[in-house]
Amino acid sequence: MIYLDYQATTPLAPEAREVMLRWLGGPDSDTFGNPHSAHRMGRMAAAAVETARERVGALLPEGGRVVFTSGATEAINMVLQGTPGDVITFATEHAAVLDCARVVEAQGRRFTVLPVTPDGRADLDALQAAITPATGLVAVMAINNEIGVRNPLTPVVDIARQVGARVLVDAVQAYGRVPIDVAADYIAISGHKCHGPKGIGALWIGPDARPPVALLWGGGQEASLRSGTLSPALCAGFGAAAQVAQESFSEQMFHVEHLWNMAREAFCDWELNGSAVDRWHGNLNIRKDGLDVARLMSDCREVMFSAGSACASGSGRPSHVLRAIGLSGAQAKSSIRLGFGRYTTPEDIISAAAIITAAAREQGL
Repeated sequence: MIYLDYQATTPLAPEAREVMLRWLGGPDSDTFGNPHSAHRMGRMAAAAVETARERVGALLPEGGRVVFTSGATEAINMVLQGTPGDVITFATEHAAVLDCARVVEAQGRRFTVLPVTPDGRADLDALQAAITPATGLVAVMAINNEIGVRNPLTPVVDIARQVGARVLVDAVQAYGRVPIDVAADYIAISGHKCHGPKGIGALWIGPDARPPVALLWGGGQEASLRSGTLSPALCAGFGAAAQVAQESFSEQMFHVEHLWNMAREAFCDWELNGSAVDRWHGNLNIRKDGLDVARLMSDCREVMFSAGSACASGSGRPSHVLRAIGLSGAQAKSSIRLGFGRYTTPEDIISAAAIITAAAREQGL
């Protein structure tokens, strides 16, 4: 099996798995305590959570605080539903942002979706024209999950600041892969996109940002913003993954760049979707007009790749991201996404390319 779907999820780092097994605990261990209990086992578990918090925060701007959540979707919802004022975002955002429109509008606030440029980047002119003193929040992703395009975050923040609006950055695809040094107010991240476990994410809240309104009510265990018992195992796994990412940053970027060059050469006769320059090179979204992607995936069962976002798979609808950059429905449906990273080998790229191109030729392409 060749795994090339790193945008959907990443393999769990061995270091994360090891620390998680410890904090899962068994009846004969002292590591299964509730981190919110006051006794010794509870304090041990709480210490593991705080160590993880520090490690996760080390890859984020200085001065803010990390609030653990069930994932980036929850973090994004907290901010969108709990920040006053109108919301502005872009057409290529994740469903976790776009589907909040109904809730925001039900609160009597405007939810504006702006276009992107043909290469997939946030349209700064459109943002400048749309933003008003009533705008309370601008939501923008750092790296697009479908086409890998990087957005101009600093100019977006600068425009938002003109009217005093806050900025939420969806950094799910960026965290642990590229430096995150934008002066945003909120940053949402997810553990399983950076070789950590599924079921945990975080919201980074900037030093000058007001806390969002809580979605869950109860004991207020997590900074009074999120009720419910934290899992020390999930937190520790996330923290370990963050630490490995920090320690291997340069090595990983060099490795991904090498894989990208190999993949671009192997698929040189396919069309690239999105910017060829402003992008994360661990994401290759390409197309061949007329390609039957469903048939291709059936014929390439030993290669794990995607026809778009895992969150929208099986819907039968063309990708909203590809439509937003000007592709027709047919072109969008003839596109595939290959994602690779830390544990992908050059041999994986060579073998996958041979299998996929052979299957495409069987379709006469």
